[in-house]
Amino acid sequence: MMVGKEKAKAVIVGGSIAGISTAHALISAGWDVILIEKTSAPPTGSPTGAGLGLDPLSQQIIQSWLPLPHFLHNTTLPLTIDQNQATDSEKKISKTLTRDECFNFRAAHWADLHGLLYNALPPSVFLWGHLFLSFHVVDFKGSITTKVKVLKTGEVINIVGDLLVAADGCLSSVRQKYLPDFKLRYSGYCAWRGVLDFSKIADSDTITGIRKAYPELGKCLYFDLGSGTHAVFYELLNKKLNWIWYVNQPEPQVKGTSVTMKVSGDMIEKMYQEAEKVWIPELVKVMRETKEPFLNFIYDSDPLKKIYWDSVVLVGDAAHPTTPHCLRSTNMSILDASVLGKCLEKWGVEKLESALEEYESIRLPVTSKQVLHARWLGRIKQGLVLPQRDPFNPKSATPDECQELLQRNTPFFQ
Repeated sequence: MMVGKEKAKAVIVGGSIAGISTAHALISAGWDVILIEKTSAPPTGSPTGAGLGLDPLSQQIIQSWLPLPHFLHNTTLPLTIDQNQATDSEKKISKTLTRDECFNFRAAHWADLHGLLYNALPPSVFLWGHLFLSFHVVDFKGSITTKVKVLKTGEVINIVGDLLVAADGCLSSVRQKYLPDFKLRYSGYCAWRGVLDFSKIADSDTITGIRKAYPELGKCLYFDLGSGTHAVFYELLNKKLNWIWYVNQPEPQVKGTSVTMKVSGDMIEKMYQEAEKVWIPELVKVMRETKEPFLNFIYDSDPLKKIYWDSVVLVGDAAHPTTPHCLRSTNMSILDASVLGKCLEKWGVEKLESALEEYESIRLPVTSKQVLHARWLGRIKQGLVLPQRDPFNPKSATPDECQELLQRNTPFFQ
C-alpha cells in the first residue's frame, strides 16, 4: 500500500467482469480507480449473459474481494462432476464416455456474478454512460490522458491517470491502437445459447423429464457429443438451466462489432427442428421452452506477443480472445486482474514498467497455452479436422481419445 502520498490512479475501460475484477484487485493494491463503461447503468437483467464456471482459484480470489466470503457460495451451485457423453441421434440415447468426479468448479449466472462483484465496490468508482474515445501517453510526465464522451450530454472530457487498463473485450478498441492489423479467428462454428427459468414450472413434465435424463443436474457439467456437434448443459442457482449448442457453419456476415446476434423467430424455429434430429427429446423440450435464445459467433485469436505498451495494459478477452471450451474466459479475466494487482502493489507506480513486465511474464505463457488448448478441444468436440488425426467420432472413440475430452487436461488446470 502507498502511504503518506497521493495514490496512483488507474483508468479501466470496460465494465464487464474483467473490468470490475481489475477494479477490485487494484483497489486492494492501494490504487485509485475510475472505471468507464458505455452502457448507461449497471446491468439488472442479463440479455446476453448466460452461465459460466468458476475454477477453485478464481473462487478464492473473488472471496478475498467480498465483504463476506460465503456470498459467492450463496450465488453459485457446485459443479463437482465433469461428464462427457455420446448421444445416438437415431436411438436418442446417451452413453458416458468419460467422467471426472473431482471437478470442484462452481456454476454462476453472468448477471449474478457481475452483481456480486459490482455491489462490493464503491459506486464512485464507476462512470456509466461514458464512451471511450482515445488516449494519449504523456511521456515526460509518465501519465496517460483518456478522452471520454458522456453519452447523455455529448460532452467530451479528459481523465488523467498513471495507468490505462483495457478490459474492453475481444474487440478491444484500446488494443487496436497498438495492433491495428489484429484480426479475430473464426472457429468454424457458432453457439446457440439460452437459460431456461423454470421457477414457475418446477413440477412440469419438462423439468421432471430433464431431471430423469440428467440425474445429476445441480452438480454436474454435462457435455453431450453428437456427430460433428456438441452441447453443454448444467443448472444455475434460482431454478435456471443453462444450455449451449455448437453448430458448424461458415462465418456469418456480421453487421456492427458484436459477436452476439439477436435472432428471428424463423431462425429459432429452424434451430429447434435441427435439434430434434440430434438431441434427446428432453433436452429439445428445454430448448423450446427457453425465452429469447441467442446466437454467439465463436472466435479466438492466435496468442499475442505482448499485452502491455507504455502505461497501457490488456486484461481478459482484450488480452486473449478464446473459445469457451475450457471454461477459461471468466477465469482468465479474474486471474489477470489478481496478478496485475499483486504486481502493481509489489513495484509501485514509480516502477510501473517493471510491474507490467512481470504481469506479462506471468500471464502470457499461461493464457497462450490455454487459448490454444481450448481451440484444439473445440475442434475435437465438433468433429473438425486436426493435423495428423481423424476427426473425433463419439460412437467409435477409444478410451484414450475419450480421456482427451476432460477439462482437467487444460494446461495449468487448477
